[in-house]
Amino acid sequence: MLLRSARFFWDFDQKISLENRVESLKAVTFQKELGSYSWKTEENLRLAREYANWFAVYASITNSPDLKSIVETAVRIAKSDLTSELVKEFTELQGVIGGVYARAQGFDERVACAVYWQYRPANTEDLIPPTVEGQILGLADRIQTIAAMFSIGNAPTGSKAPFALRRAANGVIKILAESQLPFDLGRLIGPAANGDAKLEHSIVAFFGERLNFYLKDVRGFAYDVVNAVLAAGGDDVRDAIARAEALTAARQSEDFAAISAAFKRIKNILRQAEEKGFALGSPKDVTLAPEAQQLADAAAALAPEVAFLRGERAYDEALARIATLRPVVDAFFDKVMVLDNDPAIRGANLGLIDEVLRGFSGIADFSEIVTT
Repeated sequence: MLLRSARFFWDFDQKISLENRVESLKAVTFQKELGSYSWKTEENLRLAREYANWFAVYASITNSPDLKSIVETAVRIAKSDLTSELVKEFTELQGVIGGVYARAQGFDERVACAVYWQYRPANTEDLIPPTVEGQILGLADRIQTIAAMFSIGNAPTGSKAPFALRRAANGVIKILAESQLPFDLGRLIGPAANGDAKLEHSIVAFFGERLNFYLKDVRGFAYDVVNAVLAAGGDDVRDAIARAEALTAARQSEDFAAISAAFKRIKNILRQAEEKGFALGSPKDVTLAPEAQQLADAAAALAPEVAFLRGERAYDEALARIATLRPVVDAFFDKVMVLDNDPAIRGANLGLIDEVLRGFSGIADFSEIVTT
């Protein structure tokens, strides 16, 4: 009986192509304050075109309209199956039916595949779309929904998450984590916010929470590793994962644990100095104590090397090199009174440790690492 009903709906639906169903989306409400699925489709198209253009530049295929054409066609017909009888009867099949219909109606296989996979991943264990076109469609659809709902004050609060926005954001994070798309979160979110800085800030913060969740609860990184990594930036999802992996390995080293404790001490001293109104000076302004000069020289020599390794994303090696600072850092704190009574010396010492903190915190904020 079920198969007979499905066959009937299939045959009935084929009388109207997906292309011709696009117009009917004007009568299907996406959200009462925002508009119809026709409006939603146009907004998805706006974002998807931009994302496809970026990818084309990255992949050096600017002279080929193929990718852009496939993405545009897929996004335009993606929601058309919502007007089909089969989806009305079996709502859980939306997207899947669209992909099957697209294939049956002679659309390019990449169009059919993108439409079929548009709602995947549905959870953190699910697969992401297997094609670039499907990934771009999935990102545009989810990010547009999140931005639109935030714009009318429907951001998630407590246990409430209208339109499953947390799940949508989790899907974005997972696609970025497991694909090779060259996108970072800021670049994706910016166009969706339409120049509204406050809205963009809210969405970025929301995705920061979701990335924190993904790194801890999905990828299993320790909470202090996640805090340290995200304190140094979380815009690039795959990069954040790579830094978390390197930091997880590095924290097993006794030298690195000592450096982490030293960075925590540096942060506390700088905070105390600020509270007391002590100014930061330059270590070049005075004759430093021998141990302070050794730290200054070691840090100056090491910083360019670490910066290069960081640029190459050779994080394991970069962290190993940072750990070699331990002897001069230990000697500095053993022998030097940072908050010296002489304002000039005190300012130079503070300036030195501030330079060390800023110079070596690009991979992670090591002060966040919990040490014994």
